[in-house]
Amino acid sequence: MIEPLLLTARRLSTFVGDRPLTNASGFFFERGERLFLVTSRHVVVDAPSDHFPDRVEIELHTDPDNLAKSTGFSVPLYHNGKSLWRQGIDAAGEVDVAVIEIERAAMPAESTYRAFTPDHLHNAANQIEVGTSLLVVGFPLGFHDTLHHMPVVRQAVVASSFGLRFQGLGYFLTDARTHRGTSGAPVVMRVAESAPALGDLPWLLLGVHSARLDVGTRDVVLDEVLGLNCAWYADILLVLTA
Repeated sequence: MIEPLLLTARRLSTFVGDRPLTNASGFFFERGERLFLVTSRHVVVDAPSDHFPDRVEIELHTDPDNLAKSTGFSVPLYHNGKSLWRQGIDAAGEVDVAVIEIERAAMPAESTYRAFTPDHLHNAANQIEVGTSLLVVGFPLGFHDTLHHMPVVRQAVVASSFGLRFQGLGYFLTDARTHRGTSGAPVVMRVAESAPALGDLPWLLLGVHSARLDVGTRDVVLDEVLGLNCAWYADILLVLTA
């Protein structure tokens, strides 16, 4: 049996026309009858690195009985010159999360996937302590099960006080080994006792992995990298999908 969590994540490739640019991670989020693809905002536009794709492509499983069958599904980022993704902003500036609504009717009829819902978001009843075990589900350096088109997971722990905006920004820290290509991956925590509202996904969606965190004063010869990462609080999805 396939762990449903693995079916939430999608490998993203960005393009300008037919020219490939970068690889990243993303996942599905469902709100009512609407379906969204979630990733990091810098995956769809990033002026400092001159990154301006006009579409993203994801892999979709097309046969629930044979995960080796898949197809590429192209998602445009602009229409008539206007961006189709939504991104957030708060008092501290831009939030590095973007969502793109997916037209279900355009997807293959046998598409096999799972999606998080608002029920999977953190609420006050769920106490998240520092050191809590997490998973990051994604495609580091594009690495994945190329036969079955499935992501891999990395173990992580909460590395800052969950619920506080680290240094006033809208993210918390995780301690995990991550790589390029993981941007946009869901950061999740297992629920000890599954609730009916979570269906076959007994996981809380706590954040969206953004980037590794480093210290500008680190001596690259004497000091190892911190191994810390930014995960933007996932409750921003309630604003972006409203």
